[in-house]
Amino acid sequence: MDLNRGDIQKYYNKKAEYSIAVTRLSKTILNIAMRFAVDKKVIAENPAVGVGLPKKAKKAVVTEFHTRNIDMQKTLTMEQILVLLEASKDTPIHMQVCFNVLMGLRRCEINGVKYSDVDYINRTLKVQRQLGKKKGAKKEDYAPKTLTKQEIRLKTESSYRELPIPDYVFEAILEQRKQYEKQKKRRGEEFQDLDYICCSSYGRPRSKCYYWPYYKKLLKENDLPDIRWHDLRSTFCTLLLKNDFNPKAVSKLMGHAKEIITMDVYGDNQNIIADCVGEMQSFVDEVMPEGGEQKNKEQQECDAIVIDIDEYLSA
Repeated sequence: MDLNRGDIQKYYNKKAEYSIAVTRLSKTILNIAMRFAVDKKVIAENPAVGVGLPKKAKKAVVTEFHTRNIDMQKTLTMEQILVLLEASKDTPIHMQVCFNVLMGLRRCEINGVKYSDVDYINRTLKVQRQLGKKKGAKKEDYAPKTLTKQEIRLKTESSYRELPIPDYVFEAILEQRKQYEKQKKRRGEEFQDLDYICCSSYGRPRSKCYYWPYYKKLLKENDLPDIRWHDLRSTFCTLLLKNDFNPKAVSKLMGHAKEIITMDVYGDNQNIIADCVGEMQSFVDEVMPEGGEQKNKEQQECDAIVIDIDEYLSA
């Protein structure tokens, strides 16, 4: 309450003696904190307004915020996405392609998704683990070929998210479940009932590079750009942003911590996911095979989905 411009100026001067980079960062944090305090009516006015950095700090190059660079040469078009989805139906990675290009999941997140993560009533998916190598793990400590298939924490806290499942992906999950039960019955005691959606015919989790030969073959046989697997996730994000979808909604779908921080955090956070649901469904309907246009419009919008995002916003 007693903080004034002089106090802030002295603080900047002191920090500048230590590090110019730290001084710039301190200024950014203070400005955001004071704006938040004014917005919440903790203080009447922002004391950080108009307080400049010391002269020797002004010479430093300040990078821009609130920007995203998109390389259009490394993403697919709507038509190309449709071709990829159709062609992947005859391969073991169709489910992985769906999770990637239609829901924006990371490679290791896809391998860690289980049927128990699916809310079949509200049609949502909880992303809460990934498969990889545990820190400090040794090959001899695990069964053969399982060192890089351990359940580990996600990349960041923001990666823990609950996503609406597009109709096309939901139907694919149901079909995959039928195959899972069929293999479970067929393999008997040899089957490992680990509940993974993307698994082998014995129920074992897939390795992180399993998709590679199938994916590259799909691109080549269908005259698609030779892009990385991760570029499918970029395609998902890019198409939403190109169509002016809510950046904060896209950020939540992608599980990006930095996007939430650099966007306008003073907006109405309560509508982040609600805004996203309709946008995501319209995107999926546009790239889906025939029949999508005939579905009831109310089902496409998924307005009934309610997702609790308080734990993500608290960070």
